[in-house]
Amino acid sequence: MNEVVLRQILNEVESGNLAAEDAVKQLQSLPYALLREARFDHHRELRRGFPEVILGEGKTPEQVADILHHAAQHHEVILCTRATPDHHVAAKERVPQCHYDPKGRVLFCAPKRWNDRGRGRICVVAAGTADLNVAREAWWTAALMGNSVDFVMDVGIAGLQRVLSVMEQLQQAEILIVVAGMEGALPSVLGGLCDRPIIGVPTSIGYGSGKGGWPALLSMLNSCVAGISVVNINNGFGAGYAASLMNRLRETNDETWVELEPLLQQADLVAPSNQ
Repeated sequence: MNEVVLRQILNEVESGNLAAEDAVKQLQSLPYALLREARFDHHRELRRGFPEVILGEGKTPEQVADILHHAAQHHEVILCTRATPDHHVAAKERVPQCHYDPKGRVLFCAPKRWNDRGRGRICVVAAGTADLNVAREAWWTAALMGNSVDFVMDVGIAGLQRVLSVMEQLQQAEILIVVAGMEGALPSVLGGLCDRPIIGVPTSIGYGSGKGGWPALLSMLNSCVAGISVVNINNGFGAGYAASLMNRLRETNDETWVELEPLLQQADLVAPSNQ
């Protein structure tokens, strides 16, 4: 249930094309639906602009498949983070049209295209190849929430020439999501070079005392550069979600779209044969 569907129901009641009793039946499951082992929040899209996101971590394959199957009956775009290959196998049996990115651990359903709700582009920047799983989680989240998203990888500060070579692209973005482990310095470097809002994502990549992501987190939190926001360690989903809210147009533009096929190609995924 989203605002568009709700308005359609109310308009049909107002015009007399839908009886109040029938409208009540359609709205009965609006707050949430009680599943076997979950309560799925149907109100989430009305309140936040995007359906409830499923956290795969800690759930059995059967639990994820059950929730995803229910969600797919009510929403076009569904996202499950921290999903495993076993989650994907179980979900595929119930929802054949779902897709899975093992690198980003993202399981999702989406139509061939959906509204681009952003006023500009979001760019996800990964400091190193080891940060890609978290960066891809951020990339998929922002894209599925209706944004045009770019991806820049392996531009860590050990070779500043790499950062400088992509500055023109970064300056064209509306918001930067910067993912970095080790000492987590890349958000500060980019914050000193461009005037875009930056969301720093510390990762748990590092040696010795750098392992676990705490040095990267504290470095980003203590940055001397103003305007840097920081999410929790490895929280690519949180960064993608926050960037989407910041980038969102208040009014939906029905003339611009996010296309599924280019996203799948960019992520080295193959669409099912029935798509």
